[in-house]
Amino acid sequence: MTAWQELEQGRPEPLTATHLPPAAPWPGSWQPLGARYRHGADGSHGTNFALWAPGAESVELCLFDEDGTETRHPLSEQTFQTWHGYLPGIVPGQHYGYRVHGRWDPWTGARWNPAKLLLDPYARAVDGEFTGHGACCASVRDWPEAEVADTVRDNRDSAPYTARGVVVHDDDDWSDDRRPKTPWAETVLYELHVRGFTMRHPGIPPELRGTYAGLAHPAALEYLTSLGVTAVELLPVHQFASEDHLHRRGLTNYWGYNSIGWFAPHGGYSSCGTRGQQVGEFKRMVRALHHAGIEVILDVVYNHTAEGGELGPALSLRGIDNAGYYRLGRGNRGGRGYTDYTGCGNTLDTRQPQAVRLVTDSLRYWAGEMGVDGFRFDLAAALARAGDGVDMHHPLLAAISQDPLLSRVKLIAEPWDVGDGGYQVGNFPPLWAEWNDKYRDTVRDFWRGARPDVAELGYRLSGSSDLYQRGGRRPYASVNYITAHDGFTLRDLVSYNGKHNLDNGEDGRDGTDDNRSWNCGAEGESTDPAVQELRARQLRNLLATLLLASGVPMLTAGDEFGRTQGGNNNAYCQDNGTSWVDWSLLDQPAWRRQRELTARLIRLRRAHPVLRQRAFFSGRAAVPGGRRDLTWYTARGTEMTEADWYAPTAQLGMLLNGDAMSERDQHGCPLTDDSFLLLLNGADRATEFALPPGGPWELLLDTADRGVTQPLAARSLRLLRAGGQE
Repeated sequence: MTAWQELEQGRPEPLTATHLPPAAPWPGSWQPLGARYRHGADGSHGTNFALWAPGAESVELCLFDEDGTETRHPLSEQTFQTWHGYLPGIVPGQHYGYRVHGRWDPWTGARWNPAKLLLDPYARAVDGEFTGHGACCASVRDWPEAEVADTVRDNRDSAPYTARGVVVHDDDDWSDDRRPKTPWAETVLYELHVRGFTMRHPGIPPELRGTYAGLAHPAALEYLTSLGVTAVELLPVHQFASEDHLHRRGLTNYWGYNSIGWFAPHGGYSSCGTRGQQVGEFKRMVRALHHAGIEVILDVVYNHTAEGGELGPALSLRGIDNAGYYRLGRGNRGGRGYTDYTGCGNTLDTRQPQAVRLVTDSLRYWAGEMGVDGFRFDLAAALARAGDGVDMHHPLLAAISQDPLLSRVKLIAEPWDVGDGGYQVGNFPPLWAEWNDKYRDTVRDFWRGARPDVAELGYRLSGSSDLYQRGGRRPYASVNYITAHDGFTLRDLVSYNGKHNLDNGEDGRDGTDDNRSWNCGAEGESTDPAVQELRARQLRNLLATLLLASGVPMLTAGDEFGRTQGGNNNAYCQDNGTSWVDWSLLDQPAWRRQRELTARLIRLRRAHPVLRQRAFFSGRAAVPGGRRDLTWYTARGTEMTEADWYAPTAQLGMLLNGDAMSERDQHGCPLTDDSFLLLLNGADRATEFALPPGGPWELLLDTADRGVTQPLAARSLRLLRAGGQE
């Protein structure tokens, strides 16, 4: 049975309890945390519930039947600060939540409020919506004295306005799954949004668009494999909620960077139901991608939660143990406010052992039971904050690095947060790769003509050794990217000088103003042939620079064929055509050619290890008197001197010598490859580029469509291979 057949046939009907048990819960077990369906002490079927809530005075387990009727069961057992109980007869599909009783004393961080139905932090499926209703807040959000509103407890019942956890099965067998285990040096990342990538794909059935099943459909898999990417990096798929200000504007959080359930696949991306079916559908999607040779990387948001600041909703952690999970601010609202290193109102306090456990348990669950191959950590510096600074020996990083499962998956840091000292590019320890924004900024600046010299460009093209060589890291520690979900698309980068974000409803205040973009002479879409030709060339330049540089390239879905957001550089709340991939662009010959160029460059990279080396260049020859592994050239055909690196210039030549590689094959024999010459001209005039010795040279790519004997056109790139004729 193929992975797709398994997906089609694997849509179980939800199991539901025929009745709610009238008796008090049995003692059960304090571990594992969460709701686990299993056999009880007498062999009966039931579910064990366990919740860590050390400061609580009492905990009620709340079960909901089909019509929403709530039945509360006090959990009388407490072991090692965990409240627990086993209920026979509770089967997968059961809705549940908690009410936690305790002190209301915001000045000391105590915000217990039993009027609020709370989501189990370990819930592995979530059903329903977080509506943004004021009753979901622990305090009175609209209290007339705003400065003290967070101190006034709101006693309205939140259950009608919030989502519930769902008991799920644990019956999946991964024995038939074969993980691709692509080496870092061979990885090509493709950042995509499950919904946005599939919503308009003509080959995906309408009922599957926007879902995990849609991404697992053969039409989606065929596209990914034909493009040649080795891993998809999925924007957040943990259960998330939309912020209150978006609810008020009739918008939603499309990107999903507002997590509330770190064990639950987001129910909105399920095609077959949210009573636990989303878990199986996600697993079948992973299997299908693995079968196609594609790894699955999750973009995970552990730095904050959807509960926001002190006036935000009490959905889960805030009502379970506010001071145990969140960093509370000294001097902030008298000590009762939150320390915000994320810009989202709160920061998870990973100095606390239970917070570390919650994150690592979640990671192990996704890497083990859900089959994913790695993680990209949003605002990772916030997770490594100790006192007031970032500590690369932080307990969370240490726990991940020594874990026998997590230390073997791909780990990618977004190496900054919004607090003082939060910019940490190049500082994460071995095992970690990083989003390299210095690569992004340098390449953007070079091709828009804003860089006076090529010194930094040399570092970025050769793997950023200035950032990653110390401490035993490799070139693949650098995740090279030019665009990502946050910011302009590649097409918009060459079409707009400024952001156009009015549709977000924030009067254009949102989104960065530091775009490092250039509209090539006209703002927005243009019918001028000269502008169109220049933009097309710039797009080829950017794609080639990305895919020919050392490090791990990351493409953003649709950039390979001209996806546009109309100049919106912060489309986080645009769940519509602004953000969805427009597959009809491939009907246009120009965009189809750009996609074909991207696939050809990926194939070239895969075929030639000299283009994806595992070690940094040494600048030395493999044999005495031979050519060095990497040589830099001026447009005159002479080797770059120290003065040349810092002289005003927009031309650079880079010769990769395939006979001087430091790598060896599995038998210890030296690897050799073809030699390649990359010539870049970022100036606004054509340049005669003298070719160095080592030819004859075969022309593989000229972004201005010229021959090897012609001058290198303004703002263009040329790739040549030694040993052949054009």
